[in-house]
Amino acid sequence: MAALTGLERVSGGSARPRVWRGVVFLLGAAYFLIPLGASFWYTVYTPVEGVSLSAYGELLTADGFVRSLLLSLGLAAATIVLVLLLSLPAMLAVRLFAPRLGLVMEVLCTLPLVVPPITFVAGMGTSLRVGTDVLAPTPFWGTIIAVQDPGFPVVLVLAYVVLVLPFVYRSLDAGLRTMDVRTLVEAARNLGASWPQVLFRVVVPNLRSALASASFLTLALVLGEYTVASLLGYAPFAVWIVTVSGSEGQLSVAVSILSLLLIWLLLLAVSTVFGREKQK
Repeated sequence: MAALTGLERVSGGSARPRVWRGVVFLLGAAYFLIPLGASFWYTVYTPVEGVSLSAYGELLTADGFVRSLLLSLGLAAATIVLVLLLSLPAMLAVRLFAPRLGLVMEVLCTLPLVVPPITFVAGMGTSLRVGTDVLAPTPFWGTIIAVQDPGFPVVLVLAYVVLVLPFVYRSLDAGLRTMDVRTLVEAARNLGASWPQVLFRVVVPNLRSALASASFLTLALVLGEYTVASLLGYAPFAVWIVTVSGSEGQLSVAVSILSLLLIWLLLLAVSTVFGREKQK
């Protein structure tokens, strides 16, 4: 009877995926945890001193650690705000008023994926040098100098906005596809809501997951970005780690491990904030 009803095959089929899930989970955990464990062991063990946490104790007193970390966090926050303020209203406008331009916008937003970062930063460097010379006799010279201020290089924020644009576009596009934007906007407008109210009180609350995903990707990319910042002559956190690794190997690996933990904690904090707002 059991064979006729197929109950035995169902129970056997459900057990097999569980085994494969466990195997895949163990392989994935080993892939991530073994390099981390080896790196941590390298930072705490030396043949002469044995096990010691001195490399982690030197972090806070290391020259440039706090300054570079705060600079990267500030650049990440500015990049998240700017890219969302630019991309979300533009995507809404295209969906509501010019849906035929959707393909054009998709191509433009994903274009940075096919441009090598080295080519991108070479073009930026040339443009900044030429722009400084061309704008020298004009009132805009001070502006192009200000955006290159080493204390907070706005030019890096602009570059990061371009680099993260494909990932932000994909995240927001996936979120917009799950909701009827036109109906929500028309209903809110018919009830007397202004466009800012429509954006921040109707659309944004329905895009929490997409906004959180876009923020995750932007934060991770900015904190780990090296090529653009290094070639333009700035020293955020990733560049500082590479600089320190030339003279103090254990310290640089300890900083890398702590930066990874810091990114995880920040992502967890952002996820918790968005999750609590979603439950309200």
